[in-house]
Amino acid sequence: MPFARLATATTPTAHIGLGLAAVGRPGYINLGRDGDLGENRSVETLRTRTHELLDAAYAQGVRYVDTARSYGRAEEFLADWLTARPEVDDIVVGSKWGYTYTADWSTDAEKHEVKDHTLQTYERQRAETAELLGDRLDLYQIHSVTPDSPALTDKDLHARLAEAAAQGLTVGFSTSGPAQADAIRAALAVTVDGAPLFRTVQSTYNALETSAGPALAEAHDAGLTVIVKEGMANGRLAAPHAPDALKAVAAETSLGCDAVALALILRRPWAGVVLSGAATAAQLASNLHAAVVDLDDDQLDRLSALAEDPRTYWERRGSLPWH
Repeated sequence: MPFARLATATTPTAHIGLGLAAVGRPGYINLGRDGDLGENRSVETLRTRTHELLDAAYAQGVRYVDTARSYGRAEEFLADWLTARPEVDDIVVGSKWGYTYTADWSTDAEKHEVKDHTLQTYERQRAETAELLGDRLDLYQIHSVTPDSPALTDKDLHARLAEAAAQGLTVGFSTSGPAQADAIRAALAVTVDGAPLFRTVQSTYNALETSAGPALAEAHDAGLTVIVKEGMANGRLAAPHAPDALKAVAAETSLGCDAVALALILRRPWAGVVLSGAATAAQLASNLHAAVVDLDDDQLDRLSALAEDPRTYWERRGSLPWH
């Protein structure tokens, strides 16, 4: 399993990954994006930005990179980077299928992505990903499973995913929405020929949205690698938007709000990889300080008080504009 080498890595940043959602397409829902990317968001500008981030991440010990079919041209950007750096052979690459990017490189499209968890979409997107990433792909995940997703009950899809797993590809799923815990538990029950199908789970978990925590602990105990996404709550936990309690703890540690927010997740015994969604090299460097943040019990208590009702959290996330 490709994550085994992450589990045994000794560098402080080995359990922090780089997610490419924010730089693979011109529009996304992160706060502060206008300042991060500026007005020039051409394909070549974002390709260069992605490569700079990948260079910086690799140089600082990051060994997991996360992308998806719906992240604009992120798979393409990553494939170009890997081709240009044949000496980089220890990167673990994960991608996702289930959403189709529909914005045509526009920031004001009516719809930026369309969700479809059918077998037909898997077959199409698996071929598209294979054309770009080939045998560099280690992990393929169903994108944003919810309790009502047909991907949880489609036996034909399960059989095709099991075939991919038998050929050496790790199969996983990601979750979203206020019922993440239910989706995780339903996915843990999916088996093919009596064997669990999924080996990884990627879920939203952060200081504001902690509802998936118990289910993620169960997944970890069942042997799945847990990947945490949206640890910065789409920018809500970064300065200047961070809550006062987080700003206070950050001041006490002499590090950024982002580093503290990610460090809170790294402390969870079930967290295998925590993703940075940095859009700039400076943000990435600050995020990576999470590996050395030491939080005491009082600080942890104050940060724990920030958790919101999951429905409130997801309603607010759903109202964030695509910048």
